[in-house]
Amino acid sequence: MSGTIPAPLRAARGLTRGVSAVATVMAYLAGWNYVACAALITFDVVGRSLFGISSSATVEISSYMLACGIAWALAHTLARRAHIRVDVLVNRMPLAWRARLHVLSLAFLALFAGFVAWAGWQVLDESMMFDAHDNSALRIPMDIPQGIWAFGLLAFLAMTLVLLLEAVLALVFGLPEEVDALLGSRSVDDETQEALEAVAMAREEHPA
Repeated sequence: MSGTIPAPLRAARGLTRGVSAVATVMAYLAGWNYVACAALITFDVVGRSLFGISSSATVEISSYMLACGIAWALAHTLARRAHIRVDVLVNRMPLAWRARLHVLSLAFLALFAGFVAWAGWQVLDESMMFDAHDNSALRIPMDIPQGIWAFGLLAFLAMTLVLLLEAVLALVFGLPEEVDALLGSRSVDDETQEALEAVAMAREEHPA
């Protein structure tokens, strides 16, 4: 099967896998970031309730952590086709039309991601220009959390572009089923396979 796939499409797939691998690492970091955020908030609540002590910047730090975590998970969520979608009509269409609509929707998403990434980097550039600092006790330079946040938005844009390239090439070479597999909604089989993989990983990490 791999021998029948045109070289440009194979190259696009390799590019998608590379960006997806980076996005996976970013998503894991985003998840542990949320664990750390929960621990920070829990410590602050318990300390304030029982010992009368409290961090003076919990709200600011947790806000940065939440924003950065969301941005860093966007690319992986797209690669895993995990974003919420309304697909009642598109799934009933013929495969050829369904593939074209997948590409069209991804193109619009890429435009949106491009605007969001551009706006994020504009915010970062302005903070760096004026040497902006957080208005809190820690006086955190704003370019640090904003830079982390903007990098996540840029990774999301990169993910949309490599997926769009692969999908367009698949359409050009007359492979609508490849587009549907790449961009279509996750099926019950996909969800089942992911659950089985998670169980297998858990057993490897914690053998009986």
